[in-house]
Amino acid sequence: MDLILVRLLFVALLAGVCYFLHPFGIRAGWLGALAGAAAAAAVIVFELRVRALSLRRLIGAVFGSVLGIFGAALFCMVLRTAPLASSTSAVLQIFVLSFMTYVGLVVGANKGDLLNPAVLGALFASDRPARRSAKVLDTSVIIDGRIADIAEAGFIDGMMVVPEFVLRELQVVADSTDGSKRQRGRRGLDMLQRMQSNSNLQVQIVADDFPSIREVDLKLLELAKKWEAKVVTNDFNLNKVAHLHHVEVLNINDLANALKPVVLPGERMTVLVLKEGKEYNQGVGYLDDGTMVVVDHARRLIGKSVDIAVTSVLQTASGKMIFGKLDENGKGGEAA
Repeated sequence: MDLILVRLLFVALLAGVCYFLHPFGIRAGWLGALAGAAAAAAVIVFELRVRALSLRRLIGAVFGSVLGIFGAALFCMVLRTAPLASSTSAVLQIFVLSFMTYVGLVVGANKGDLLNPAVLGALFASDRPARRSAKVLDTSVIIDGRIADIAEAGFIDGMMVVPEFVLRELQVVADSTDGSKRQRGRRGLDMLQRMQSNSNLQVQIVADDFPSIREVDLKLLELAKKWEAKVVTNDFNLNKVAHLHHVEVLNINDLANALKPVVLPGERMTVLVLKEGKEYNQGVGYLDDGTMVVVDHARRLIGKSVDIAVTSVLQTASGKMIFGKLDENGKGGEAA
């Protein structure tokens, strides 16, 4: 709205100037005002077209027009020394200047996409490349804490961005009256402090906010779009919503599942049966990495370590599940 008002003021100003100053010998004030308004409208149309150009095309257009003007100046130097009438020479000079500038502008804009930003380092030396390699951290992944170990191991590059609204959410959790929530919130703040104290990691707190959006997850996605960054999370629902918004996601749980050892049907392993399963006569245990192991006919062996043979492996959205049966030599089991 403000931009529209500025444009209207520009049109009115130029029309008023032409009304009172009578440019090009125009004596009729209304005709001069009309010419001024038309010139202002042409400038606004040009401005709208320029705004639609990409940065590469705009730089190409500028370079092309500058080269065109430089070439026209050389031609005009020759025309001034030619044995031509002054009026003819002036018309030719204006034509050459307009033609060369126009051609340079059009060709430069069309070929602008071929420019290599690496060559134009000074012009493209903004925070955009850093932003594109940035990782926006959500509340769940900060509280989880594994992001600190992954970053310190060098598997996360670029800047790690923590928005102020995520910090506020962490503080609310840390100040909760619920003891479990309070512990989780303080753990998240400790993890942030740990990463900030590591000189090899880039952690930046940003004040970018989106007041019109209430949900923190949607704010994260908007920030990731603005920065052209990736969201780091272990929230299953945020992962799905981010894909719908075409925002790249790094899911810590996906990484953890990818790093788990591959288990094939028929392999033998020893597992401690901790509780009964959902189905009849099943026992449930866990590997060191937290993978659930469901053992048939092992309900009676709760509290014992048993040898099992893997029958199948199920990969779910929440992780991997291994199904097995008692090995022939492990039916009796051993005391844990």
